[in-house]
Amino acid sequence: MSARPAPPPSDVSAGTGLAGVVGLALWVLTCRFWPQIVTTLGLSAPAEVMDGPSAALAALLFSGSAMVGYALLVEKVHLRPSTGIDWSSPRPLREVIDISITKIAGLWITWAVIAFAYCIARWYWRGQYVFAMEVLETAAPFLFLGAIPYVLWLDRVLVNPRDASWHFGAMLIGREPWEPAEVKRHALAWLVKGFFCAFMISIVPGGFAAVIHFDWASVLHDPVALGTLLIETMFMIDVQIAMVGYLVTMKPLDAQIRTANPHLSAWVAALICYPPFILMGDGDVLDYRHNGAEWAYWLQGQTGLLWLWAGALVLLTAVYAWATVAFGLRFSNLTYRGVLTNGPYRYTRHPAYLSKNAYWWLASLPFLTTSGSMVDAIRNTVILALVSAVYYWRARTEEKHLLAEDAKYREYHAWMAEYGLITAAMRRLTRAVTPRRPVAQPAE
Repeated sequence: MSARPAPPPSDVSAGTGLAGVVGLALWVLTCRFWPQIVTTLGLSAPAEVMDGPSAALAALLFSGSAMVGYALLVEKVHLRPSTGIDWSSPRPLREVIDISITKIAGLWITWAVIAFAYCIARWYWRGQYVFAMEVLETAAPFLFLGAIPYVLWLDRVLVNPRDASWHFGAMLIGREPWEPAEVKRHALAWLVKGFFCAFMISIVPGGFAAVIHFDWASVLHDPVALGTLLIETMFMIDVQIAMVGYLVTMKPLDAQIRTANPHLSAWVAALICYPPFILMGDGDVLDYRHNGAEWAYWLQGQTGLLWLWAGALVLLTAVYAWATVAFGLRFSNLTYRGVLTNGPYRYTRHPAYLSKNAYWWLASLPFLTTSGSMVDAIRNTVILALVSAVYYWRARTEEKHLLAEDAKYREYHAWMAEYGLITAAMRRLTRAVTPRRPVAQPAE
């Protein structure tokens, strides 16, 4: 029997994401035990647990710095050809200054358009989005001014400084020929960043505060409370690492957005899972929780089942967080930023979607309702099945994009179909239960 071949090498190592988790853990412990630290060291600072929005944003600095440091010092990602950088022969500034000015103009106009969209879109000025707008408003001057030295420095070493941002600037200035395909590439990439950065920033404080403020000592003997704490922790890790991924789409880190998904179906499938377009919220079209209740309600009094269910839900959220951590600096929806073939992606092509949907089924138990109505039970079950179908749709549109972009992904896709523990098993099951189409016989 021949040995099973290995999958193609991953563009991201496990170490980058793990470094981010370590950095995040150190900051979480610091925030949680800040009163003891202040007392022990005699610091002149408030002896209070740090669970506010500023502490949540500082966590991004700790996790992000750890990941960037590991990527540069250990993986040496800045030396990869895929960065598009040649550090060995930087150009004189005078040779790239015109290119850089065009690019900076393109970036500034892009950010102005995004700011205008934030301004006129009402949902960005209520609820949790207000915090995101305050953060972005504070960061805007640093972003606009920081672009000048960054672009001037980077263009000196880029193999092709006339990238997508330059083509957009050239279109606006009108002095040089530009490529419409590159302008579209630029627009889609910044549409992803503009939409998802605001959303991700808006949810950073909530999960962080929940974990920091939780009374850890009181939950050890309570399966529901302990499960809730661990689940909140996994979601907090997911949000923190993902947020760093959206922020550091930089070529020196080999974390640039190479292409954003060009398919309309992919955008529709993704956007209906996020506000303001979300269809799964309370009372929305795909709300599967009408007259429903969570797992703890249905299993109350059944201590053994509560521990079992809590363990299963924690495991699923751990896989979900692992799927994000595996991206390291490259997490982002609707983009191609390299190919992952390790971690949970060695077992299934879509571990985050699979674990998230399994979590929803186990947590909500949609076939049980507080109203006792069979109609509610059937409705909730069918609607949750439709939600899962939406994520299947997202997975297929993402595969369509990646299969067209990278030969390595095509190799990985084929390897998973034959050898992936979960993907291959599901493929065999699908073949077994799907009736074969009759083959037309030639006429005699």
